[in-house]
Amino acid sequence: MSDENKGVLQGFKEFLMRGNVIELAVAVVVGAAFTNIVNSVVKGVINPIIGALGSQNLDNYKACLTTCTVDRKSGEFTDGIYILWGSVLSAALTFLITAAVVYFLMILPMNKWKQRQEAKKPVDDTLAAPTEVELLAEIRDALIAQRNGSSSATGTVITQKQPQ
Repeated sequence: MSDENKGVLQGFKEFLMRGNVIELAVAVVVGAAFTNIVNSVVKGVINPIIGALGSQNLDNYKACLTTCTVDRKSGEFTDGIYILWGSVLSAALTFLITAAVVYFLMILPMNKWKQRQEAKKPVDDTLAAPTEVELLAEIRDALIAQRNGSSSATGTVITQKQPQ
């Protein structure tokens, strides 16, 4: 095997062993399993509640964009262009329920846990390094004091330009 192939294979192995890839794979598997739960809740709980107003199957809700005909025996639409807004409503409900469960059962508790961990950390008593603006102000004050014949800077901030 050539060195180039070993390098590519080694790089691929390092990519796969990275923590992010494994965490992402676990998230996809858990998400797929969770999707089945949410779909069951929508079909078993939400759709019957909406069905109290009409059809229990949201896929039956549609609007005809052109002239549509209905087969009297089967009740099915035979021709025309339909907008299947019931399917969109079902997908939107599934998304909202999924987002709510993820937020309230995963994100919110994780954020609270992180806040508690941050609160437990000891307070850093060391002084922060001066910012670039503060350093430039000190240099400016020292130059002004030197130009005026003083040996030390007074620390006064001058906001107007001095005449030359």
